[in-house]
Amino acid sequence: MALIVQKYGGTSVGSVERIEAVADRVVRFRDEGHDVVVVVSAMSGETNRLIGLAKSIVDQPDPRELDALVATGEQVSMALLCMALHKRGHKARSYNGSQVRILTDDSHTKARIREIDDSRIRADLAQGSVVVVAGFQGVDENGNTTTLGRGGSDTTGVALAAALKAEECQIYTDVDGVYTTDPRVVERAKRLDRITFEEMLEMASQGSKVLQIRSVEFAGKYNVPLRVLSSFQEGPGTLISYEEDNQMEAPLISGIAFNRDEAKLTVRGVPDTPGVAYRILGPVSDANIEVDVIVQNVSADGTTDITFTVHRNDRKKAEAILQDVAKGMGAREVIGDDRIAKVSIVGVGMRSHAGIASTMFKALSEVNINIQMITTSEIKISVIIDEKFLELAVRTLHTAFGLDKTDDNA
Repeated sequence: MALIVQKYGGTSVGSVERIEAVADRVVRFRDEGHDVVVVVSAMSGETNRLIGLAKSIVDQPDPRELDALVATGEQVSMALLCMALHKRGHKARSYNGSQVRILTDDSHTKARIREIDDSRIRADLAQGSVVVVAGFQGVDENGNTTTLGRGGSDTTGVALAAALKAEECQIYTDVDGVYTTDPRVVERAKRLDRITFEEMLEMASQGSKVLQIRSVEFAGKYNVPLRVLSSFQEGPGTLISYEEDNQMEAPLISGIAFNRDEAKLTVRGVPDTPGVAYRILGPVSDANIEVDVIVQNVSADGTTDITFTVHRNDRKKAEAILQDVAKGMGAREVIGDDRIAKVSIVGVGMRSHAGIASTMFKALSEVNINIQMITTSEIKISVIIDEKFLELAVRTLHTAFGLDKTDDNA
């Protein structure tokens, strides 16, 4: 039998009734002979409630104390789940991040895992216990509670699976797997049986919300097979691993991701001289603003226009920085636009097949969608378009690449 790490998100443990349902599922795995380590998130809404309490006292809470506060949410879930398992006659033991000793750096609210001491967990498993660990948290070298930031419980689950050399890390959530695109936008989206780490990483980075980028990176680095499953219905879910789908009819494109949270900034009439891109983008980077798609166009008059995208929340901050930079460089103007969206097609099949880009561009042109910017990687093509055409673009591309669900795979 196997050692399995299961991670349950906030909606999966959102009430006592749901925690009881998680206990029933864990018991089924134990009865099949598997060793099980469970990682739990805080009950849905609890972390936001705790942050709200902190901010009702002070606008900018001390990061150390904020970590000490929000880490309690997961500890409630872990204790309740152990009680539910005891009620069912199964041995179970809970651990918070410091008790396991998930050692992190000291970057409060966004700590990184350095190492995990798995000795206590292995000892409990050897005694036949289910081990329940509070996700999202660790401890630094000075014994301070730290939290891992957004998606931290997924990262805890993957990190424990890597440390324990688990056969699989199962991520239980409110969807039954990874889909070719968001089913709320395309009704005929299909659940994927499997997808590679590379594809999932691109999907997550381009807007898919199923898994956080950091947990996928961690899983890929340590070759931990991930399986996304639903807490609310039975099914095989989606397996994420290094193995590609070698079926003869496997699609060239695995999925279509999109992101509404983009804004575009353009600096026009910049002198076309060496180092101009750094002079514009350097101050933006120094302000801890991430830049995504970049395009530079050189004009006949010896000037250049540089356009790039940032997260929509960073648009005003970045634009203010660029106004100062533009004055110093003698640029004509700075223009901002937050009515854009990014649509990406992702698939390892791009490596060995020509014509993917032309199919994408043709499909968009046939529905009169103008492409403002393009960026590519080995297994991804992303385009920036007007936000009002986002859903039309996703549906059009989903059909163009043969991803629509048929009656045979309904």
